[in-house]
Amino acid sequence: MDRLDATDSALWFAENTSTPRNVGGVAIFRPPEGGFDHERLVRLIRNRIAHVPRYRQRIREVPLGLSRPVWVDDAAFDVAYHVRRSALPNPGTRDQLDELVARLMARPLDRSRPLWEMYLIEGLENRNFAVVTKSHQVLVDGTGAIDITQVMLDSHAEVPDDTPDVWNPRPEPSDPELIGSALSSVLTRPTVAWDVLNTGVRDVGAAAEAVAIWVKDTSVGLAKSAVSMIRSPIESPLNTRIGAQRRFARTELSLEDLQEVHGTSVGTVNDVVLTVVTGALREWLMNRGRVLDASATLRALVPVSIQSEGTSRRETNVASQVGAFLIDLPVGEADPIVRLHQIAFHMRDLGNTERLVGARALAGIAGFGPPTLHALGARVGASLSNRAYNVAITNVPGPQRPLYAAGSEMISAYPFSPLVQGQALGIGLTSYQGSMFVGLTADRDALADVSVIIDGLADALSELKEAASKESGLRIIPGRADAV
Repeated sequence: MDRLDATDSALWFAENTSTPRNVGGVAIFRPPEGGFDHERLVRLIRNRIAHVPRYRQRIREVPLGLSRPVWVDDAAFDVAYHVRRSALPNPGTRDQLDELVARLMARPLDRSRPLWEMYLIEGLENRNFAVVTKSHQVLVDGTGAIDITQVMLDSHAEVPDDTPDVWNPRPEPSDPELIGSALSSVLTRPTVAWDVLNTGVRDVGAAAEAVAIWVKDTSVGLAKSAVSMIRSPIESPLNTRIGAQRRFARTELSLEDLQEVHGTSVGTVNDVVLTVVTGALREWLMNRGRVLDASATLRALVPVSIQSEGTSRRETNVASQVGAFLIDLPVGEADPIVRLHQIAFHMRDLGNTERLVGARALAGIAGFGPPTLHALGARVGASLSNRAYNVAITNVPGPQRPLYAAGSEMISAYPFSPLVQGQALGIGLTSYQGSMFVGLTADRDALADVSVIIDGLADALSELKEAASKESGLRIIPGRADAV
């Protein structure tokens, strides 16, 4: 049987209305001359769904909790149920779209059906439309399953011919079959019982301690990193109990401006991005009346690529190429150039120390699931103490060429980062077509002022660009780990 692994089982059982495990984002499209409608989107997904077979499966729990849940084909699968339609009052504003996205993403998915939804949002300015994608974290496992967004986009505007899809769902196992399979697994693989016991705790944070012990058998250094992350206490207004409702805010930064700063100062483009985010968080804290001394920091969880030299992405799965840094962002430092130097130095230094969590260990701890890379921070956070870091920042480079969905050009794409309990803010960035698109996910009550961070990003980039133009800067050679 196709059984969830121990970590995804823990994520499944730990989910509640305050922390739905929804990942995804919102993309805005320019329609072709002939227009675009809900029927066209349904047809597109129906023609591509065979490439993501997991999206036609649902999760079935084993009676009496004797083993981890299993994936079963949904014989009643209906594409039109999952691909939905909504509209803004024409012409819809930016704030109206953000509010709708926040509400849609905050709703838990129907656990009795395949764990995804897609929304066509009409009524945007200039006849544009948006597509909101929403998938459960356990749906995309990083080895055999990919996110549905990846298969709906093409590199050309021409619409491919429809491909007939003949799908015969496998019969769903009966309760006696599930029980028999579970008992057989326990007899042949005694460690399965240990996994079930861990899952039965239904607390991802508790399970992480046990997983860290397993990691120790593989690498003492990695275990030290994992335990360090689990136990490091950090005080921050971002670490607070969150509720069920969300805020979503987005903005765009010029990729050319970010690269210009990189060209005139130190570090990598990702170091520049982190410096801009640091400046925005500094402005937000001061706007809240916080008195910041020069040593004040916020700790960020930053996914990084750790692909080995000479290894192509075709030779390994994506999950084996990703790790994460914990880096202290110098929000107390007033000088933007000094902030950049500090971040560049620490990122380079971290690349050569044990504080990099190895990708394979990370996959085991956090149930990493590409290509939804923006979910990485939340997956790691789900397995760690909610006091290990203040905010997850995921920067995923995208193509610098146009992409299309059924002939409609995608003009922007903003990630939605899921939150874990105790983490009130998630930051996702995606570069595409000359822009850096930023999506902020926040707890509705804890961060009513999330717009201050959005405005602060533009201010911080402008300040850094001006300062960098006056600074010759000592260039730092980037370390082996580059941001993903």
